[in-house]
Amino acid sequence: MDSIQTEPRQLPLANEYDILVATFSPQGDLLHRNEAWKGIFGSSDRPWAALSDQDQGLAATYIKDATLGSLVTNALFLLHADVRDQPVPVLLNFIPINLGGEPGYESAGAMITGEILIEPTSWMNSQTPRHRMETLGRMTMGIAHDFNNLLSGILGHTELLKGLLTDRNGITASSEHLTTIERAALDGASLVRKLQQYIRDENKTAFEPVDLNSLVEDSVALTKPYWYNEPRSQGISIDTSLDLSPLLPPIMGAPSDLRDVFVNLILNAVQAMPRGGAITIRTAHVAGQGAVVKIRDTGTGMTDRVRARIFEPLFTTKGKRGTGMGLSVCYSTVQEHDGDIDVETELGFGTTFTLAFPPASSGEVMTAELEQKPSVDARRILVVDDEPMVRSVLARLLALRGHSVVQAASGAEALTVLDRNVVDLVFTDQGMPEMNGRLLARKIRGRFSELPIVLLTGDTEAGKADSDVTRVMTKPFKLDALETIIHELT
Repeated sequence: MDSIQTEPRQLPLANEYDILVATFSPQGDLLHRNEAWKGIFGSSDRPWAALSDQDQGLAATYIKDATLGSLVTNALFLLHADVRDQPVPVLLNFIPINLGGEPGYESAGAMITGEILIEPTSWMNSQTPRHRMETLGRMTMGIAHDFNNLLSGILGHTELLKGLLTDRNGITASSEHLTTIERAALDGASLVRKLQQYIRDENKTAFEPVDLNSLVEDSVALTKPYWYNEPRSQGISIDTSLDLSPLLPPIMGAPSDLRDVFVNLILNAVQAMPRGGAITIRTAHVAGQGAVVKIRDTGTGMTDRVRARIFEPLFTTKGKRGTGMGLSVCYSTVQEHDGDIDVETELGFGTTFTLAFPPASSGEVMTAELEQKPSVDARRILVVDDEPMVRSVLARLLALRGHSVVQAASGAEALTVLDRNVVDLVFTDQGMPEMNGRLLARKIRGRFSELPIVLLTGDTEAGKADSDVTRVMTKPFKLDALETIIHELT
């Protein structure tokens, strides 16, 4: 276990928002430090005494890197103070500087800036971390609900427009762009759902058979503005080529999560080639590894030290342009899929990321194929939603499959419609003023005990099906999903 040497100090500072600043010589000697630095690290001649031996070694290494011209940002250290039971996390940046004006120093030195990551003592008692996270959660769930309503409209109009293009002109060039818009909206919905699941501590979505070749093609299409349009507007050329194996087996996974990995790696490759270059993506079925995807660029490459840290959270070489989360999220996603990710790189000669995933078993693929539902006969359906756009799009989508649709803008209007019309199924929104979806379902159930009622919701707080609600369906939705629900319930 690392030895720790500490000296008494008062934490936190009187002003918790002060930035820590210290300057070191090319030889690693401490030259200057501000009062905030002294308040955290102490005022002795040993500036790193409050760190473990391992962290002291890292700090010395990063100072040396900075004096040689390398920028190291968002390096997290744990500072041990006698007055606290838990270590204090401190985030430091090691920045190369010119000490030409400093007596005795004519070469580069290092400036270190940082901040402590503990909660200020000025926060009120009601602003505890738990309270703040609960408030953030409520705000985020509300935003997610509204965002899902918008996505429902995007998806609906995209499907309608795709249908018009197919009917009038067959497959046109515009359909490629529409497919990309549709994919982006679906991925946005998936990200919102992931955020909701995280806030509510829900289980992850069940995996499904995934065609990695298709995901790679989608990712290349989604990133085309970054590797084709934008570079060419600046006189830069980035060529992207695909070598996709037709023998690549499907894997079990979450398409949106995996697509996000490929998009992230492609964008990283683009950023590594500020003067242009080439991106090559290959897939193959490799014995002992499974389904393999290689993404290679001819960019700047990385040093061994950077390569060793690229998957660490908060580590970035992009300065203010980077968050340090992209590659760490990629690593976590690959791990969640029981896969491996490796990187080969050489400074000045490009980088290759290799991802390997276990193939899906034939039984898993066959089960997924059997879950496809046949088309259904025309039904008469009541659609209830206070949002005109969502209500209209849902009605038009159902009409595309031959269903007869009546609409209602509120729970009260829906009850009036049911008094005058016979319907086979009710789709109702959950979040409506005066009478929400569950209350409407209860009132409908009191009059029509056998009528199927599907609750549509843009969040995960609506709960599950019960004696009043036959099924709960999450927004945004696609026409095939609606058709499956209708088939099952009527």
